[in-house]
Amino acid sequence: MDAKDILGIPKGVFPSVQEKKPRAPKEPQRKPDGVSREVYALTGGVGMPPLMPTIEASHLKRRPAVEKEKVAWQWLPFTSSARADSLQLYHWVRVVNGAPPTGDYHFAKYNKKADVLKYNDEEYEKYLTDPAWSREETDQLFELCERFDLRFVVIADRFPTDRSVEDLKSRYYSVTRALLIARARSFDEVAGNPLVKETFNAAHETERKRALSALLSQTKQQERKDAEILAEAKRIMESRAASKHTEEAGTLVSFDNATLAADGVSPLSNAHPSSTATLPAAVVNNSIPASLRMLRVYLRTQALDQMVQEASASAGLRVIKRVDEFLHRLGVNLKPKVPTKAVCVEHLELRNEILTLLNLQKQVQHKELEVSANRENSFTEAPSTPKRANRDVDRPFVPDTVGFGGERAGKRDHKRKIALWINLFGSFPASTFTKLLSLVEAVLGLCLYSASALRRLSLRIHVGR
Repeated sequence: MDAKDILGIPKGVFPSVQEKKPRAPKEPQRKPDGVSREVYALTGGVGMPPLMPTIEASHLKRRPAVEKEKVAWQWLPFTSSARADSLQLYHWVRVVNGAPPTGDYHFAKYNKKADVLKYNDEEYEKYLTDPAWSREETDQLFELCERFDLRFVVIADRFPTDRSVEDLKSRYYSVTRALLIARARSFDEVAGNPLVKETFNAAHETERKRALSALLSQTKQQERKDAEILAEAKRIMESRAASKHTEEAGTLVSFDNATLAADGVSPLSNAHPSSTATLPAAVVNNSIPASLRMLRVYLRTQALDQMVQEASASAGLRVIKRVDEFLHRLGVNLKPKVPTKAVCVEHLELRNEILTLLNLQKQVQHKELEVSANRENSFTEAPSTPKRANRDVDRPFVPDTVGFGGERAGKRDHKRKIALWINLFGSFPASTFTKLLSLVEAVLGLCLYSASALRRLSLRIHVGR
């Protein structure tokens, strides 16, 4: 099958001259009268302009006829649904084409009435009794509230007895709240009502008005003094916040300097690093740089990068590179893929644990170096050296030049070490043996701590995955 089969073309050779299809004969068109032969030949008789105009030229200059509106202002009567007495008043109305507007008064929609509850004798005796208020005063209060739409300043002016605005408000809102709760089938039905949710506090309202009156009656001198006090209080708050951020940053830097030296911990240091080995979670949470805290809104990855740089500032480049290699060997990303707050805290703690582990390894190497130096020094003196009178006197320890990590001790085989220990135990003085024993105990303690640190790291990595 080829392309011809697909297209349905016969496989024969195409003729050199294709057969022409017969065309239908064209109908002869007669040249209209009044058209020259040249014009007819150019246009072909299609789209020829009319011989006579169909629209008069005078009509083109006229403007289109548009129906105009006849507007007039008339003095017409009107009634408002806001009034109950059907009072008829007059006003000027815009009338278009002689048809006056229909419908209610335009401003009647702004007539809003307050929904004032009413009570009966049974409800009053059961829920609304108050020794400070009589039934007549309560009835007058609710009548005035309905009449003046809860305008309590006007109500206090019209009230027959001497009552303050706060007393009138407290009585009205307490009665309305009690009626709403009593008429509801359950308390949840009216729990969302503002009158039920928030009770009116007359003492607070009185204090608010007194404070507002005192504020409005201040002189210019008192206003300037208050402005100075507020500016001073703002300055004190800003200085306290800045000092707090500085103290937190200083605490973090001092903690890092205590944990790591320029390239690690001093090799002759015998202090146990367990107290400063791990960074507490509170310090990690408060170690956000002050520059980012002032921004209030920042990316957590940016904060994590700055905290990692600050935590590793006291360590050398070689130590930082070893930490990155350790993380890569553990299968941990150098930057968390999901930098939540908990993940960032765990990442910083993991980096500090790795730094502590590297420092412990370095301390163990230095302790092994010191022990091997003591072995060699004691081995050269026992037992072929002649006895001296000051044999038991301690000599200053001067270690030989040994490479980092105890390479010379690592080259000796196991049998020579066993023989060396047998000779040393028989020829050591008491002071040298005590010193050697303390060094061995320190090395064992560091080894045990490094093992526990590795165990914590493995557990943290397992939980993180």
